[in-house]
Amino acid sequence: MISIVVPTLGRPSLAVLLDALAGQLAALPQVEVLLVDDRGDDTGELAVPGALTAYTKVLTGRGAGPAAARNLGWLAAHGEWVVFLDDDVVPAPDWARRLVDDLAAPAAVGGVQGVVEVPLPVDRRPTDWERGTAGLADGRWITADMAYRRAALARVGGFDERFPRAYREDAELAHRVHAAGFALRRGGRRVVHPVRPEGRWVSLRTQRGNADDALLRRLYGRRWRADLGLPPGRRPRHVAVTAAGLVACAAAGGRLAARPGPARRTLGAVAAVAAGGWLAGTAEFARARIAPGPRDAGEVGVMLVTSALIPPLAVGHWVRGWWRTRAVRRTPSVGAGR
Repeated sequence: MISIVVPTLGRPSLAVLLDALAGQLAALPQVEVLLVDDRGDDTGELAVPGALTAYTKVLTGRGAGPAAARNLGWLAAHGEWVVFLDDDVVPAPDWARRLVDDLAAPAAVGGVQGVVEVPLPVDRRPTDWERGTAGLADGRWITADMAYRRAALARVGGFDERFPRAYREDAELAHRVHAAGFALRRGGRRVVHPVRPEGRWVSLRTQRGNADDALLRRLYGRRWRADLGLPPGRRPRHVAVTAAGLVACAAAGGRLAARPGPARRTLGAVAAVAAGGWLAGTAEFARARIAPGPRDAGEVGVMLVTSALIPPLAVGHWVRGWWRTRAVRRTPSVGAGR
């Protein structure tokens, strides 16, 4: 049996996903669909297409995030393989058939990732948010479409529920599954992951993920990015820019409070140099985000403002995460997930 687990917040995209699955599941030998309703409110039951009712069970999550919702799903699953799908992907018409081929894997294979395609505008350059979403197409072991042997999930304890967001929890699980002796590979099935509509300040909200990075640093040490196969980030630059801004503000404040003389001149010089460093770092960050984008007035304006705000926000969330995880010990090579 194959178990398909879909955690959901009840977004309209869920109906599109279920409709895409409805016409395909009959091609699978044995299958169950487990919808984990993680809305955390009393807004009524999730609508399930008639063609799926014979396959589908709805579980009630506790609103603790996608890691906890997926754990609830796979623990209730009966299949040898558990396929995790996000509720905003659209499986290709031959997804189920290719899934069968993907899961006909040797026993040493513990996980098989599907191919994720992110459609981008063809009439203009993509925005910063659209480019960020497009990164999913190159992501390793992301749970937009990721199948795991149930035995592999049981071996490592599933997802680590200390990760409250859809961020890093998938890479962290894959690392533990691989460390437990299972191979991971890419399959041939495909899903489309449309770019979700978001407000212009979404890049500020996503900085909360830095707190999850702090947890990974606690768990896996200095080489956590390399060990988990994650690309290098900009945190060292964010720290430098934030430090320059703080020094500039402190020196400028000290200069205003100081009496005329050498100390005041020194503080003025320090403030000028630090402010120059802050401005240069902010300008570099803004240019890196503006250059590949559409460069219209609205996008440029948002990039200028958010490029000034992101470094201190990122550092602040990192420090918050570092403090909250101060009691976390470094994980052994195969750690319990929950």
